[in-house]
Amino acid sequence: MKVEMMAAEEGTVDGRTLRGQRRRAQIIEATLTIVRRDGATGVTHRTVAKEAGITTSLTLYYFATLDDLLVAALTSVTDAYTQRIRQLIDTEDDPLDGLARLIAESAGPGRERALAERELSTLAARRPALRPVARRWRDHVAELARTQTGDANAIEAFVALSDGLCTAILLDDHEADPDHIRALLRETLSRTTPWPRRPDQ
Repeated sequence: MKVEMMAAEEGTVDGRTLRGQRRRAQIIEATLTIVRRDGATGVTHRTVAKEAGITTSLTLYYFATLDDLLVAALTSVTDAYTQRIRQLIDTEDDPLDGLARLIAESAGPGRERALAERELSTLAARRPALRPVARRWRDHVAELARTQTGDANAIEAFVALSDGLCTAILLDDHEADPDHIRALLRETLSRTTPWPRRPDQ
């Protein structure tokens, strides 16, 4: 009987945890929808609650402050990008090609997510709480560049170019050529001494 009661309690806890995770995801997705549609300035607990179809008190329960909500939204987007870059670093023979294709997605199926990431990352200049998350993309791009060169200036230029290309693609609003992007990325590194990848990369 005691074992059955413990199992039932664990099931209840697991169920609550799962429901909480789903609710958080629902609120974050509603936040991103508002960012894409109205910009980051349109995000409030009230507008997010309305978009998610829940009460404002529920958004406040999961995200006590607006910064908490914005950080969670930016994290959800940034994590998806950094996981992709991590895979490129760890598994790709030509990580530049993989990065070029990831950047090019900003003109296609990844446009809405890229737009939200850009909007929230720009907001980080005014809201310090967002800055650590906003830097993750740049940090991972720099790590990828270090698999190709040890030149600090080239790495900095590579990161700046990657950022600039993402912004330009969103502004141009037309298809992007990943081969052209790759050529630009390679050109940034072409005047440096190649840096061999470590055996574990």
